[in-house]
Amino acid sequence: MNILDDLKMQYRLGGIAMRMIYWNVACFLISLIFFWQYSGGGFDYPNWLALSADPQVFLFKPWTFLTYAFFHFDFWHLLFNMLVLNFASNLFLTFFTQKQYLGLYILSAIFSGVIFALSFYILGNTASIVGASAAIMAILVAATTYSPLMNVRLFLFGNVKLWHITAVILILDLMQFRLGNMGGHISHLAGAFFGFAYIKLLQNGTDLSVIVSKTLDFFANLFRKSPTTPFTKVHKNYKKPTERTTSKIVTKDKTQQQIDEILDKISQSGYDCLTKEEKEFLFKAGK
Repeated sequence: MNILDDLKMQYRLGGIAMRMIYWNVACFLISLIFFWQYSGGGFDYPNWLALSADPQVFLFKPWTFLTYAFFHFDFWHLLFNMLVLNFASNLFLTFFTQKQYLGLYILSAIFSGVIFALSFYILGNTASIVGASAAIMAILVAATTYSPLMNVRLFLFGNVKLWHITAVILILDLMQFRLGNMGGHISHLAGAFFGFAYIKLLQNGTDLSVIVSKTLDFFANLFRKSPTTPFTKVHKNYKKPTERTTSKIVTKDKTQQQIDEILDKISQSGYDCLTKEEKEFLFKAGK
């Protein structure tokens, strides 16, 4: 199995968190091709991808309240965000479903974008932002709000409480608020607030992620072809049916049993623990 097949397998089996990282990396690679300015040494994102605080722009391009959350300013911006996203995702998915994860990511990005645009409009400033930081903050703060005393083992620091890590990140955001990238810090804090509010509403019986789930299901059903049932002639059988006893025991074939064993191994120890033979077998079985 080559590297490309290995990446495909990880994308297929890694769940929504792994796919979110893949989507962000893919958008970064695409932006390198189309939006990197070699003369200036930076990205020049168009206003139909980056989120602008100018009402004359975002009012006519409302999708930018989401697209900005999948693009990044440079490689280090992407790398740091993906490391924190991987860390926060594992914590969040310990307690919640993948649909809730996707819903929180999307809704927090939109909410943070709205707060950024309104804040800059009120302050009379005009700027554009890109980055997944606001949505990542929402996921991290949501996990922290639900289980603040969870022990997390950090290299060089040992075991620390989850809320300590989140508090340090939030304090650093507040300390840099006036130093630069004000729009980014406003969106970060907005994302943190949304993550906190999401958990509190969820604990009171209101799951905001249902909005995203129902919207995606609506469009999926809209473009899904309804199966057509061909006309079949029905013959009536007037003979008394004979009773047959069938065994209720269903046995799995050898291949399916081996697939289940490999998937159990992945759920316990992760995909990287598989041997080369197991990866190749799983890849061939998934075709």
